[in-house]
Amino acid sequence: MEKVISDLKIVEEPKQPISMNPKKFAMWLFIGSVIMLFAAFTSGYIVRRAEGNWVYFDLPFLFTISTVVILASSVTMQLAYWAAKKDNLESVKILVTITSVLGIAFLVLQFEGWKDLVSNQVYLVGNPSGSFLYIITGLHGLHLISAIVFLLIVLIATYRYRVHSKNLVQIEMCLTYWHFLGGLWLYLFVFLLLYR
Repeated sequence: MEKVISDLKIVEEPKQPISMNPKKFAMWLFIGSVIMLFAAFTSGYIVRRAEGNWVYFDLPFLFTISTVVILASSVTMQLAYWAAKKDNLESVKILVTITSVLGIAFLVLQFEGWKDLVSNQVYLVGNPSGSFLYIITGLHGLHLISAIVFLLIVLIATYRYRVHSKNLVQIEMCLTYWHFLGGLWLYLFVFLLLYR
């Protein structure tokens, strides 16, 4: 009996569990909650628009310019990540700085776009069409401010030589969040163009 047991072989090796960095996992949970938040707002927008009493207006042209700016910032952030993978830290510093400046430029353009809306008598309080626009763009702006803070943290880490090819978690997370916010703005911009 002992010989029989010793001749038995395990046919199936135990599977390696799928694992993820806990910080990345938390970030993906956060991104999921942001997606649900904006899905709720855009759904509410469509439902409320269908009820009538809706003021139609053109989006400020500055929103189009800000869209180009945020897409350009996604390119610079991607280049920063690739530079970090190659341990080109000087390029990482420059590209993360450019991304931060472009992010701030996006926020300034959004604010100036709001001023254009006010000059065209579209206000936060009043008709629901204006209220939804300010809330949706304002919430996106708040998330972008958090991403700019994240960029500055990555920039400081780069100056302290904590971002390099063997330690990419922080810049990977920042890259993912930045691309997400860029994609989210693109979705919101197209949505607002189609459902004015």
